[in-house]
This record gives sequence, C-alpha cells and structure tokens, in this order.
Amino acid sequence: MTPYLTAAIAVAAILALITLGYSGLCWIKPFKTCTRCAGTGHTTTCILRRNRACRRCDHGLRLRTGRRVFNYFHHLRTEANR
Repeated sequence: MTPYLTAAIAVAAILALITLGYSGLCWIKPFKTCTRCAGTGHTTTCILRRNRACRRCDHGLRLRTGRRVFNYFHHLRTEANR
C-alpha cells in the first residue's frame, strides 16, 4: 500500500468515528445549553438592561443541529409513507 492510501484510510476512519460520536451524542442528549443566555432562559435588553425571555430558546436549552437534521429527515420519511 502506498503512503497516500494509508493516510486516506486513516482520515476516513477518523471522520467516521467523529460522525458516529456526534450522532450518538445527538441521540442521547439532543439538547444543549443556549449560548446567548448561557442556559438561564432570559437575557437583558440593550438600552435599559431589563430581563426578558431569550429569543433563541425561551427555556435555556436548544436542539442540536444534528438532531434538527435527523428530525427533518425523519419527518420527510414518515410523511412519504402516508
């Protein structure tokens, strides 16, 4: 085997492990803390610094991107079977 083929196989294996690890994380723990409000569920306004609900999450947790993609394709598949 050539060194380039060995390196390509190693890179493919590493990418497969990363993908499987992230998909497992999305399956086990589909929500993550919101980065804007740091998981509190509320932010402050810019002018008067009053508390208000976070526009991104409303409760401190956001759905992971990978889980959102999985839910989209799952919804497409279930609608196609009807």
